[in-house]
Amino acid sequence: MSRQLFAPFLILLITFFASAQEELPFKVEQISQFDEPWSMAFLPDGRMLVTEKKGRLTIVSQQGEKSSPVGGLPNVDYGGQGGLGDVALHPDFADNKLIYISYAEAGEGGVRGAAVARGTLVEGERSAKLENLQVIWRQYPKVLGYGHYGHRLLFDNDGYLWISSGDRQKFTPAQDMQSSMGKILRLHDDGSVPKDNPFVNYRDKDAFVDNEAIYAQIWSLGHRNPLGMAFDLDGQLWVIEMGPAGGDELNLIKRGVNYGYPEVSNGKHYDGRDIPDHDTRPEFTAPAITWTPVISPADIIVYRGERFADWQGDALAAGLSSQGIVRITFDGESATETARYDMGARVRKITEGPDGAIWVLEDERGNSKGRLLKLTPDSD
Repeated sequence: MSRQLFAPFLILLITFFASAQEELPFKVEQISQFDEPWSMAFLPDGRMLVTEKKGRLTIVSQQGEKSSPVGGLPNVDYGGQGGLGDVALHPDFADNKLIYISYAEAGEGGVRGAAVARGTLVEGERSAKLENLQVIWRQYPKVLGYGHYGHRLLFDNDGYLWISSGDRQKFTPAQDMQSSMGKILRLHDDGSVPKDNPFVNYRDKDAFVDNEAIYAQIWSLGHRNPLGMAFDLDGQLWVIEMGPAGGDELNLIKRGVNYGYPEVSNGKHYDGRDIPDHDTRPEFTAPAITWTPVISPADIIVYRGERFADWQGDALAAGLSSQGIVRITFDGESATETARYDMGARVRKITEGPDGAIWVLEDERGNSKGRLLKLTPDSD
């Protein structure tokens, strides 16, 4: 292309991206940058815990000042989609200082699986560490491969711990009651099973590990790679998950319900083979929303603050391949995408800050640089 032709094209391109940025209903401030960040959680004093996949946990101020890496973490099996994952605070953190982390854990013979551990955060003058680290849950069984760990963590108002467990790209375990893969799990804060879980009285003599029934952990099944969980203002649990080639899903999670994967999906296998759509198998519960083309959801929150007043009660979903934030509104058990905000980078994690600002972690892949961003309204 000649310079004479290129110059107008360049001006048009710059104008396009400038106008796209102006359309965002918030200001974007870069706070810090990380090496393959995956998750974050706010401490009561306003600082953040940030995880990086290679096995680093850091305490970060809202001005971007980083601590030295927190010590006492377990060995992390880094590779593919695996590594250090989510981080969550115990509901009584102010009193017990308990931190929960999820991660990929290696087993014998090259197999691996997700795990969840908890430990007490102890801060000294120059460093911090997790003491009395205890593994409270392990994905079962460990398998070959590096994909679809899921392992998002969420506490509810009653103190139960929810864990999303991916199918590890093995398909059939999502329907297998002898496996915790492809499931949403509900546990006590110490990893034990609540007696009112839906499958506690299910009978299968082969589905025991260390004398504990795997099926007793299960709240719902038939999931592929659930990467975001959030409760709406009515207390309903929503889970967002990646579909195959097409068919990303937002599901309203109900007790003991089967969501159908891999028997049904509104996507296809990556090799082009069809998967029956949800409407062909009414015994499985269909998603509230499906996306084709996919958004590649990585996280979801329900906004509760007042700073973005018009968004209160709406969900915000992080998009990887869609490189943006998807806003979703609820109407009872229905959900609708109402807006999409182009961030120009793969969004890995969204968190609401103590003052209602929205904090975003970019993925680190392609043009996404692993930045920590703070979003505030234009009117601020």
